[in-house]
Amino acid sequence: MQMRLTPFILAALAFTSFSLPNPAKAQDAATPAAAAAQSADAPKPAEAPKTDDAPKPVDAPKADEPTKPSEAAAPAEAPKPAEAATTPATPNPSDAAPAGAASTAKAADVQCHHALSLVGEPKYGPDFKNFDWVNPNAPKGGTVRQWADGTFDTLNPFSDKGVKAAGLGLIFDSLFTPSPDEPSTQYGLIAECASYPADYSSVTFKLRPEAKFHDGSPITPEDVIFSFEQFKNVNPFYAFYYKNVVKAEKTGDHEVKFTFDKTGNRELPMIVGELNVVSKAYWTGKNADGSQRSLAATTVEAPLGNGAYKIKSVDTGRKITFERVPDYWAKDLPVMKGQMNFDTLEFTYYRDRTPAFEDFKIGNIDVWSENRADAWATQYNFDSLKKGLVKKEAIPVKRVAPMQAFVFNIRRPQFQDPRVRHAFNLLFNFEETNKKLFYNLYKRVGSYFENSDLQATGLPQGRELEILNEIKSEVPPEVFTATYENPVNAQEGDFRKHQQEALKLFEDAGWKIRSETVNDPHCGFWCKAMQTIGLSAGSTARVLRNDRGDQMTVEFLINGDTFERIILPYVQNLEAMGIKATVRNVDDAQYKQREDNRDFDIIVDSFAQSNSPGNEQRDFWGSAAADKPGSRNTIGIKNPAIDHLIDKIVFSKDRADLVAATHALDRVLLWNYYVVPHWYYPYDRLAYWDVFGRPDKLPSQGAALTQVWWYDADKAKAVQAAKGK
Repeated sequence: MQMRLTPFILAALAFTSFSLPNPAKAQDAATPAAAAAQSADAPKPAEAPKTDDAPKPVDAPKADEPTKPSEAAAPAEAPKPAEAATTPATPNPSDAAPAGAASTAKAADVQCHHALSLVGEPKYGPDFKNFDWVNPNAPKGGTVRQWADGTFDTLNPFSDKGVKAAGLGLIFDSLFTPSPDEPSTQYGLIAECASYPADYSSVTFKLRPEAKFHDGSPITPEDVIFSFEQFKNVNPFYAFYYKNVVKAEKTGDHEVKFTFDKTGNRELPMIVGELNVVSKAYWTGKNADGSQRSLAATTVEAPLGNGAYKIKSVDTGRKITFERVPDYWAKDLPVMKGQMNFDTLEFTYYRDRTPAFEDFKIGNIDVWSENRADAWATQYNFDSLKKGLVKKEAIPVKRVAPMQAFVFNIRRPQFQDPRVRHAFNLLFNFEETNKKLFYNLYKRVGSYFENSDLQATGLPQGRELEILNEIKSEVPPEVFTATYENPVNAQEGDFRKHQQEALKLFEDAGWKIRSETVNDPHCGFWCKAMQTIGLSAGSTARVLRNDRGDQMTVEFLINGDTFERIILPYVQNLEAMGIKATVRNVDDAQYKQREDNRDFDIIVDSFAQSNSPGNEQRDFWGSAAADKPGSRNTIGIKNPAIDHLIDKIVFSKDRADLVAATHALDRVLLWNYYVVPHWYYPYDRLAYWDVFGRPDKLPSQGAALTQVWWYDADKAKAVQAAKGK
């Protein structure tokens, strides 16, 4: 199960209102302020960052430049409660089932759980009053002004079309809601509780009768069923995510049952709980001009929601403002107490970071989530910070680091040989980049599940070895004989050694360096005359060609200038090996179109993970997703061995089995060299005007500013007075 920082994630978490593994919620974290928090120096989002808090694919966010909202983050840039009774048929709930306390149950009935967890017992029992990471008496009021990068053209977060506005997750609630303090744990929101049989063949949600949309209409089983069925139809992400959920049916006035096509999938009850609910009446109706609404289409009409906020105003492509719903139906529930405290949330779009940061420094933006190490080290010396009017802090987080990387499109012929991809990894000098650009703040990502117990270490053994032996002939032999490590350029001469290794790999893959005469644009008439009579030699260059005579070429596709400074030194390293390497910078809309249609050689992408990976792995690496436009399988992986390992994860019988299967998947992905790994940073870097109050304890998975902080009127007056001096 993935927590989305925005891929497109993510995520994807620390800054926005929720750390939710669904696309709508992902949009919160899909702002520069939120997405960037996931990992420092992350890639710019294609839409509103893919984050680790968004739909499970989440990427999260990406590092040393904003993360792509994966429609969802993770977010690393992304992400369980104790005292709960467990289903009698499950002898060890912390291992074998989503744990949860029974909020309603009859002696002989399946229990209805107020909370679900994949990694142990929920921390809070059914009678809890509020989370301990909130101030239940937090004052309401004030405005938070944030920035967003690029532009947007749709207010529909559920379709795979268009560039989505930041913050759209604020207006939609889900059946259950995750806790940003407890990995892979959810508590009932629209649904009071959930029940499931011991074989995980279905899950049934008991809806709260008081749950309603912003127009006062009740949230019904029909709305839940409509949402589920439509989401699967209009977005390939949902189709993959809910692949094993084959039927939704009304089983009571306030009850919906979801049936699965396979048993034993412990995660399915939880991922169904992530489902956002939209109004069937609204989406089957017509808009003001008489046109039929469609969840499959883009729209600039503010949709009817049911969450803590609704859209107040929109200046398409430039600004979107949300206002708190005073009579929000869930405001007094324990799961929402002390949260969503700001009256207004504004997102203003900028085409470039520089003017946005200047506006932050003078107070036109209230909070800045920094995703650039060099900026954090050198640009925070302005007067307002020196005077204490602006606070700057790195807030530690304990989430799984996303795999942010240069991602190969292995549909391209030049990248289909893993030896070529390995050579590209050897030619990326991370240590030099970290020293010159990042002030040595970052750690290199060496796992798809970095910074967690899901990361493969050492050589496979025990249950992991058993799983890998089932596919032994289909995976690289190194999986069994060596521990994967990225090249390290710690001493002078190390990079030269790696260049030689790369050259050997290229040669083994059929690519050889040739010295060829090239056209010199600076060679004028006399220069050419001297060459003609043999008194001067023409310019030569190294060129890497295959047996057919094709030169190795590669284009890095980006959608912003922040990554150029990182890619250009890498381009020079590639050119030294005879590779024709270029960088193409396009706008957000073109970037998304090219990414969705797989029209690229290499992009920067981020794959955010949670502590409980599951069905989203199909969308990341599954063969069925490789040819689906808009899926998270941007790499184009079609590998039966990886499909086998994904199924092992999805149908793991307990936590130990899940960890073993994830270790195996991590190892096989790494040894296939599908990406050139980047870096991560275990903090949220946040700068903000000192107008906020916050709980003494913050959630462990992120700063959660718009979720649990509040506006302090007295501090705001003091800041305004000081600014006037």
